[in-house]
Amino acid sequence: MEFNNVPIMQMMTKKMSWLSRRTEVIAQNVSNADTPGYNARDLKQVDFRDLVAREAGPKDAGPRVTNARHMTGTTATLPFDSEKTPDNFETSINGNDVSLEQQLTRLGQTQLSYQATTNLYRKHLDLFRIALGRGR
Repeated sequence: MEFNNVPIMQMMTKKMSWLSRRTEVIAQNVSNADTPGYNARDLKQVDFRDLVAREAGPKDAGPRVTNARHMTGTTATLPFDSEKTPDNFETSINGNDVSLEQQLTRLGQTQLSYQATTNLYRKHLDLFRIALGRGR
């Protein structure tokens, strides 16, 4: 069994990839803070709730049962907050609209989200190890 084929692991990997790419875009914004005419960029927000729904299948399908002796359960909805589109707080005379404070705030939010996703990934790997009898 490959862990990369497990849907929850795929979703967490996609989210970490998106967060990593967003960090690159924020770094580009900060490095161009003094470039005349440069406009700050941000990645298009991904609706991870929609991604979870697509990966899980139809809502009425419930959890996948691979053995008749498995217990049935319920499907939980994962709460993801959506973020607003970027606001331009200041534009300099030369047309540059990068706000370093705003970029550092975004970077902090991205870092916290990446750490939370990484911790979830590790916890799921620990659960797989326990299920395989390898403990921690």
